[in-house]
Amino acid sequence: MSGIVVTLRAPTVDVTFRALGTDVRLIATGHGAEAAIGAAREAILDYHARLSRFLPESELSALNRDPRPVVPASALLRSAVRAGMWAAERSGGLVDPCLLNALEAAGYVGSYRPDGTIRLPSGPPRVATPHPDRSWRAVRVDDDAGTIERTPGLRLDLGGSGKGHVADLIAERLAQFRSWVVDCGGDVRVGGRRQVQVAHPLAEAPAAELTVDGGAVATSSVVSRAWRSSDGRSAHHLLDPCSGHPVQTGLLSATALATTTLEAETLAKIALLRGARDARRVLAGGGGVLVHADGRVETVGRLLEAAA
Repeated sequence: MSGIVVTLRAPTVDVTFRALGTDVRLIATGHGAEAAIGAAREAILDYHARLSRFLPESELSALNRDPRPVVPASALLRSAVRAGMWAAERSGGLVDPCLLNALEAAGYVGSYRPDGTIRLPSGPPRVATPHPDRSWRAVRVDDDAGTIERTPGLRLDLGGSGKGHVADLIAERLAQFRSWVVDCGGDVRVGGRRQVQVAHPLAEAPAAELTVDGGAVATSSVVSRAWRSSDGRSAHHLLDPCSGHPVQTGLLSATALATTTLEAETLAKIALLRGARDARRVLAGGGGVLVHADGRVETVGRLLEAAA
């Protein structure tokens, strides 16, 4: 025997591309990572093509146009709609996937790409409340029949829950690797131990740096997707389901840690829509980060306990 041991370092594959109305980043370390990342990228692009509300040829757009109360739907669309309904149920209707008409009325009619301009919410602070109609409760997903049932004319937007949902789907594909990251525009799921920076809406320096070990982080912000409405006021994509108008709760962003990306995405939105006082309770279990309207950063839940 020669006494020489050759150790081959496992390759790391790191790709970034545009999909889901945001920048998506995929990282995996291990032999076979290049093929796995390539397949994951194609799966996300397929998800975008089939489920984007901004594409008139997508299956989601076809569902939203269909006048029938019960519509045949693919397994992917059924899974995505079920994820949206889970978020609605988990949030008590605050994270409502049935606000597409209100979103378009607020000016969110096309895929939005931030231009670097900071637009802060206007108006007096007021927390969001669920719409009393709770129309999302009328949506039924039937896997046995392969259909989705909803009130004709009810149109769905799966943007936020969709990012969390697809990140979790891709996480299943990459679970074989010892280290990996799925980042769908701030909805992040990781395998292994990673440092995740939380962006500050008003500053170049991060608001916080978190250590995540095999979990998920998601940030919801009223600054990242904001525009000037026709009446000259600042508008953004996070609406109060009851009023149908963009919220102003005194928070600029909320970040949540959880086991899955869908849950983290949902918790972050609940926290932001309810304002700081309720956000501390919402994020107490997994921990989180709040950025207030004055730029102040607050860690809550187990993150606050760890820093104490």
